Amino acid sequence: MHKKVLRIVTLLAILSLILTACGTAATPTPQPAKPTDVPAAKATEAPQATAAPKATEAPQATEAPVAGKPIEIRWYIGLGTGDAPELEAPQQKVVDAFNASHPNIHLTKEVVLYASAYETLATQVTSGNPPDIVGPVGVSGAEGFHGLWLDLAPYIQKTNYDLSGFDKSAVDFYKVGGEGQTGIPYAIYPSMLFYQKSMFDEAGLNYPPKKVGEKYKWPDGTEEEWNYATLQKVAMKLTVDENGKTADQSGFDPKKIAQYGFVWQGHDDARAIGSYFGAGSLVEPDGKTAQIPPEWVAAWKWTYDSIWKYHFQPDYALYQSEAWGATNPFNSGKIAMGITFLWYTCCMDNAGDKWDIAVVPSYNGKTTANLNADTFRIFKTTKYPDESFEVLKFLLGDSPEVKELLAAYGAFPARKSLQASFVDDLNKKFAQKPDWQVALDSVAYADNPSFEAYFPNYNEALNRSRTFYSLIITTDKLNMDDEIAKFKADLQVIFNKK
Repeated sequence: MHKKVLRIVTLLAILSLILTACGTAATPTPQPAKPTDVPAAKATEAPQATAAPKATEAPQATEAPVAGKPIEIRWYIGLGTGDAPELEAPQQKVVDAFNASHPNIHLTKEVVLYASAYETLATQVTSGNPPDIVGPVGVSGAEGFHGLWLDLAPYIQKTNYDLSGFDKSAVDFYKVGGEGQTGIPYAIYPSMLFYQKSMFDEAGLNYPPKKVGEKYKWPDGTEEEWNYATLQKVAMKLTVDENGKTADQSGFDPKKIAQYGFVWQGHDDARAIGSYFGAGSLVEPDGKTAQIPPEWVAAWKWTYDSIWKYHFQPDYALYQSEAWGATNPFNSGKIAMGITFLWYTCCMDNAGDKWDIAVVPSYNGKTTANLNADTFRIFKTTKYPDESFEVLKFLLGDSPEVKELLAAYGAFPARKSLQASFVDDLNKKFAQKPDWQVALDSVAYADNPSFEAYFPNYNEALNRSRTFYSLIITTDKLNMDDEIAKFKADLQVIFNKK
């Protein structure tokens, strides 16, 4: 879905201020270059305030409609995507099609520029005039309004809404403890490993596995579990200096690397990196005590060592350099493997036509392919929950207008019946026809809870997670145990704020 350079500028400005406030070098966190037609999942979060707004009134019961007058339902667009001029026509077609088929309901859309969408919506919420339905929006964007979304479970049951058209793990992704079913899948972006086949061929290495549970086969016939330890071995053999030495050979020069073996592509949040080693949360079940999942500790240390000890991943200085893709290093064609989301197919104009996709590695025997996802949410305060759910069903359906809007958003449909045509379009763009089944299969291994799930003082804590990740990728000779302990302590201070 359509991201804008403004979003990156906003994020970098926020990070600069935060890092300065923390007494840390103000180094921005890496992002891929994002043209205006980038899929939305990576940047569906609107600019964040310091605290989630509170509703001024309790959720309301259904209000009786005026006789002979259709019920007005407001659709708020812009918190995630939808503000681009080219989206005006397909969005209006959806509105018109809905109204034509539902004479008792009148849907109106409110399109707000992304840069001001969070603040505008927060003002509407606190003034007691929120819209009925919001979206598409990602998890972080929605968590800026934590606790204010309608539980859809009663309406799913009441209308016998069929969820079988969606992957169960994608449905469960929106089941939130204490809140219920806060969404139904709309656009999903599973994560996977992108790799350059020609680099594997040149090194005489076999390609990574395409099925979870398959082992990696070495050229001598031996096999190993496809985990992050094996990925590291492969990545070191694919990291080459200017003299042709690989990172696992003596004489390798880490200051003159011509090709890297691996990169976390397009990630800016320590939570995302941690969740590849296992789903978890930075807050304990009590909702107020900071914690660091042991899997996330392992992921952060693995990442730190990949840059500063074993040198098979570029540091931030290289990550942002023009020679390595200007914050989009896998696209430079000089990195053998990168883990990121399906939306990254937007950003690979220079990556060549030899790349393919494989499954992410496991950790401690379990595979976690963390998931970016967008959907529509209904506010608890809506006066017309039944009618709002009727709109939601239409937006999640398969009408020609809805299909056109999905394509305009560049969204990978969560509805399984629509996925084949999306894959056909991808194959038209990428002549080598990557194995997209890997992406489809990876949905079943989504992180749950989502790494973007709520914790106290969400926006401030999220920024602290980003500055912690920035520290990892910019600073050599850290004591990671000390830094992780400081990160946890800082989170607790943030969580304790009223």
